[in-house]
This record gives sequence, C-alpha cells and structure tokens, in this order.
Amino acid sequence: MDAAQDTRWTPHVTVATVVVRDGQLLLVEEAIDGRAVLNQPAGHLEPGESLAGAALRETLEETGWTVRLTAFIGTYQWTAPDGTPFLRFAYAAEPVAHDPARPLDTGILRALWLDPAQLRADPARLRSPLVWEVIADYLAGQRHPLSIVKEIA
Repeated sequence: MDAAQDTRWTPHVTVATVVVRDGQLLLVEEAIDGRAVLNQPAGHLEPGESLAGAALRETLEETGWTVRLTAFIGTYQWTAPDGTPFLRFAYAAEPVAHDPARPLDTGILRALWLDPAQLRADPARLRSPLVWEVIADYLAGQRHPLSIVKEIA
C-alpha cells in the first residue's frame, strides 16, 4: 500500500469531567460559531498526557476549579455533522478548591452551576449530544473504578 492509500482513522480524543456539588453540575458556557453553548469542562488530550491528567487540567483551565477524580463514567464515540470523529473519555469528580481570579481558557465565557433539569429542558444549548449522554449516564449511576483506564509507560 502506498502512502496515498494509507489513510487512517484519526479521531479527536477528548476528555470531559462531570463535577457535582449540592445536586448541581459544573458547566462551561463557551462561544462556538457565534453561539453561547454549554459543555462539561472538556478538551483535547495533549501529547504525553494521561487521560486523567487531561481531565484535571481542562477542568482547571476552563472553570478555575481544582477537582478530585472519583470515577470513570465511560467512553463515547460520536461523529460531528461536519464529519469530524470524536472519542470522549468522561470522568466523575468532586470539587476541591476554586480560584475565582484564575483567567479562563480562550472562548470560555463563564463557568456556572446548573441543575440537570435545566440542561434537559434546553437541549439546543448543549454543544453536542455528548454532553447530555455523559450526564445521563452519570445520573443513572454509571461509575467505574479509575483503575479501569490504564496508562502503559
């Protein structure tokens, strides 16, 4: 097979964190294509980074919250309407500390706490169907030990 025929599927690998406090979910409102949409703290895996490390980093960068991962929720495969494939690895976490002076990532308008019913009532505000799928699994009690995800050195 020559190089032109050697096309490989290369999905975008992302992480997301479901952080719950007093029955509310930590979310980010971000500007995407001129719209304000809601997402979990989420982002792309960086080279040399573990999935858990990426989840902690993205949560801090997008919300100013330091969190402790408590469980692995699941893995989600989705193809965006433009054909971009995604693999999302979702974690559950509890809040530890907040730094309100920390600048948030570019494109993040604000971090906010919302009741799950508020999200369910307005699905058009969600960045992608992945957002509700992860939350629904979390709310249904889907939790796996963090050890289910292994990083091989």
